[in-house]
Amino acid sequence: MTKHSTHSEYAPRQAWLAVLARASLAELEGLVPTLGELPPLEQVRPPEIGMVMLRGRVGGTGDAFNFGEASLTRCALRVAGGPLGVGYTLGRDRRKAELMALLDALLQDPARQTRLQQEVIAPLATRQAQQATSASRAAASSKVEFFTMVRGEA
Repeated sequence: MTKHSTHSEYAPRQAWLAVLARASLAELEGLVPTLGELPPLEQVRPPEIGMVMLRGRVGGTGDAFNFGEASLTRCALRVAGGPLGVGYTLGRDRRKAELMALLDALLQDPARQTRLQQEVIAPLATRQAQQATSASRAAASSKVEFFTMVRGEA
């Protein structure tokens, strides 16, 4: 990233990486047959498991503090000498990180990007939005309204 680059340059990639990170392993595995024949893959960084420090803020806006640690798996692949694809996922799922890196690399290829956006990312994003809406409705249905009665002075 250069100091002259803009946030908007990276917004599409950030969006598809977020969708891929929220997808399940089963969903990603189900997409592999739709990718067709793949060019040669070079593992720049094979899937590896590590730890990350989670940070929080007091009251959501106050001072930062270390909340705890979480397992993270990362992977980096290069497809046929092209762009570098990366995959980071919480947990210890090497295969998911590898599939995320593969899809990220393929999505950076202008020749494949439009088709993959339509056939892979859009359906996953739609499904994730529906799941979020469903979870929100379920939470709203259990909402409890509290009120206070004021006693008059006698």
